[in-house]
Amino acid sequence: MSRKPWDLAFMAEPEEVAALRRIMRLHLKVWGLHEVTDEAQLCVSELVSNVITHVGRGTPVTLALSMSGTHLRIEVHDPDTRALPTLIDATSDAETGRGMALVSAIAARWGVQLLPSQKVTWCELATGLTSPSGHVERPGVDRAEALLDFCVTATLGSESRTSRQSTAVAQDVVIGVIADFLHWLRVHGCDEEEVLERAQIRFEAEVTEIGDLPCNALR
Repeated sequence: MSRKPWDLAFMAEPEEVAALRRIMRLHLKVWGLHEVTDEAQLCVSELVSNVITHVGRGTPVTLALSMSGTHLRIEVHDPDTRALPTLIDATSDAETGRGMALVSAIAARWGVQLLPSQKVTWCELATGLTSPSGHVERPGVDRAEALLDFCVTATLGSESRTSRQSTAVAQDVVIGVIADFLHWLRVHGCDEEEVLERAQIRFEAEVTEIGDLPCNALR
């Protein structure tokens, strides 16, 4: 799966936080990282709120999202290199000072990078990915990956295993496998349409449970 870095420029205003949380949820679904959505949304809320509180409302800010190995990296860029976020041992009922404590508790690591004209406050969340471009481990996906590797080898030959990384090639192989199974069902006297309907119902139930998006949302 391709997870290309993206960024979004906005003005630091309280009403922008909710919109940023929605955008974050959408992008993480597309990236197949639903499991860290809540943590990522909270980190974005706290990092942006920190800018609003300590730098000022209306500050031009950029939110950037990328992968750092198998970690999700969230960055908030602002132009004030003096107002540095600090980790305060705030009590649970404190009105201020809890933002970076929450980020520190949730993130695998966080920090501040000072540049000539701006600072970058960042944090990284563990995702459970097997590789930066891989997927979060799930039994159904793992079985499909193993079957797809086998089918690509059987169809294109062992020297073409690198074609497995091509979405178009993989989709063609998957379509062929589905067609083969439909032939098998018909030969054995099964109602292939009923089986497809049952498979679709099961798939949609699993998608609802884990929060995935259909394939066409990744295009």
